[in-house]
Amino acid sequence: MGSAPEYWLTRLMLQRGLALIYLIGFLVAVNQFRPLCGERGLLPAPQFMRETPFREAPSIFYLFPNDHAFAIFGWIGVLLAVVALSGFSERFGQWVSVAVWALMWVIYLCFVNIGQTFYGFGWESMMLESGFLAIFLGSADVPPQAIVIWLFRWVLFRVMFGAGLIKLRGDPCWRDFTCLNYHFETQPMPNPLSWYFHWLPEWVHKAGIGFNHLAELVAPFLSFAPQPVAAIAGATMILFQASIMVSGNFSWLSLLTIILGFSTFSDAQLSRVLPITLPQMVSPPQIHVAAIYVLAVLVIILSIKPVLNLISSRQIMNTSYSPLQLVNTYGAFGSITRERFEIVIEGTEDAVPTAGTKWKEYEFKGKPGDPAKMPPQIAPYHLRIDWLMWFAAMPSLYYDPWFIHLLERLLQGDQPTLGLLKGNPFPTAPPRLVRALHYRYRFTTPEERQRTGLWWHRELAGIYFPPVSLNSADFQKLLRQLGYD
Repeated sequence: MGSAPEYWLTRLMLQRGLALIYLIGFLVAVNQFRPLCGERGLLPAPQFMRETPFREAPSIFYLFPNDHAFAIFGWIGVLLAVVALSGFSERFGQWVSVAVWALMWVIYLCFVNIGQTFYGFGWESMMLESGFLAIFLGSADVPPQAIVIWLFRWVLFRVMFGAGLIKLRGDPCWRDFTCLNYHFETQPMPNPLSWYFHWLPEWVHKAGIGFNHLAELVAPFLSFAPQPVAAIAGATMILFQASIMVSGNFSWLSLLTIILGFSTFSDAQLSRVLPITLPQMVSPPQIHVAAIYVLAVLVIILSIKPVLNLISSRQIMNTSYSPLQLVNTYGAFGSITRERFEIVIEGTEDAVPTAGTKWKEYEFKGKPGDPAKMPPQIAPYHLRIDWLMWFAAMPSLYYDPWFIHLLERLLQGDQPTLGLLKGNPFPTAPPRLVRALHYRYRFTTPEERQRTGLWWHRELAGIYFPPVSLNSADFQKLLRQLGYD
């Protein structure tokens, strides 16, 4: 494999698409990293770095463990992503391109490695692995290298086939074709169309699962076939991911997978919708070609563990095998929850709760709360705390440490934390008590919605966290046990 000018438009789609994903990721970091993981965050990164050796989580922030550095590097990432998205990074030669993409990868890795639970999602590893490969795509004046394009297909294969296998090995509803009877209602963060997808006829749900198996278990293999078979396989996977995008909020997971799907197309297919005149190209520097061969060998070696995981009956999903997250294993929805639970946090101005106490609910930006509110469209933006609230609501005897700290911040009236929420029901003074209730949610039926206008029906399942004040002895003891500064 050598130069492949027939993939010039393919490279263009990969670079512009990945630049967009980086832009979203850095904007999320600028807006959310400090209240989540800053010096006074819900899981403070400075404390994490004091307790974790650099070799386990390499990050430039070990040198600058403060909010100013988090903000500065976040905005640097935004600027670099805009440069890449505009194409400027590819217009000024090979080394400018390499520098821009390498810097974006390093900076984002620095955030992910100290982001702890809030950065523990599979699409973070996908973004870093794909972003690392983008360093080797080359500038506009040199032809793409076929090896790099095929390495993108290898990422796509592991993303899709890993998800397909984890489903077949996991929840039996993927085998009896009933998972979609629950999925749209119980997924982490429904969107405005999720209600409609939930109430589609059952035969449509079964057909959707059949398409899922086709896209995840068959198409990934065909992506390595000659054209036009590879492009047909890529189109199948892109269409499948598009259906996921319109039926729920999954951060940039589906968008990134769609971008990877373009690696299966050649210019012969893309030129039909992208009538772009290709520039004059020159031979790439020999050091660049040599680096790509080294990259290929590295990926082959690092793929051993992900491949062994794929063929294992104890397959795990969304796992990185090194802190550099270069070649990872992926998967999604190995099990489907049958009931939806939500945590509703409330506060009151009363010092002592009584039967007549008036509790006010804290609304989140994305997750279900008020049954009358239509689920919003958030993706490809990512609301990290809303996603983790879905996990925390699953019946368990364990309180996530960040959740305890969230209650403390609400009692303090902490403005950065409140900025993560949709609004503040206590604008003049913090509440004196907060509590968390556990609700069971379900979509209203078409008849119920027509009669009431509600999107959700909810019923109280129990007390998730009892009323506490900032000075509560038991609450302060719990905070000390968690090791918060």
